[in-house]
Amino acid sequence: MPPGPRPARTAAGLRLVQKVSATRAFAKLAPHVVPALDRAVHRLTRGKVLLSGKMLPGLVLTTRGAKSGLPRRTPLACVPDEEGGGWVLIGSNFGRPGHPAWTANLIAHPEASISRRGADIPVRARLLTGEERAAAWEAALAFWPPYAAYQSRVDREIRLFRLERRPRRRTT
Repeated sequence: MPPGPRPARTAAGLRLVQKVSATRAFAKLAPHVVPALDRAVHRLTRGKVLLSGKMLPGLVLTTRGAKSGLPRRTPLACVPDEEGGGWVLIGSNFGRPGHPAWTANLIAHPEASISRRGADIPVRARLLTGEERAAAWEAALAFWPPYAAYQSRVDREIRLFRLERRPRRRTT
């Protein structure tokens, strides 16, 4: 396919998706639809595909519940951390008032795992604060501008986490 027309359509399509995802209507509907579709596609493709990953890089986070201790699987968009080889997760909750449950799970149990492109990867999460958070937030806004709209709708500071690979545990 010739390189000319496709990038313009792709850029226009991306701008449209960003505009729609910044709306309050999307914030009401998306939490009920997007994760369910992502879970189904992820399961059907044996962890190789996330539907929302067609717009943003994504992963499935497995944590232990903060209260229950039970495994919790959550499909999430992520910002790849090019320098550190990890990922940054943004607890935007689509611009809804409360923090998403997965953020409390990571605070209570920072050792977790992710499924990304068919691979299971053990990770350790760290809640970002101060200058490190500010730099990650700027990178997240450059990566996905609708995060600014999400933050403007809520009184809470959106939580950001850095996920870093940890060694796999040996079973003997």
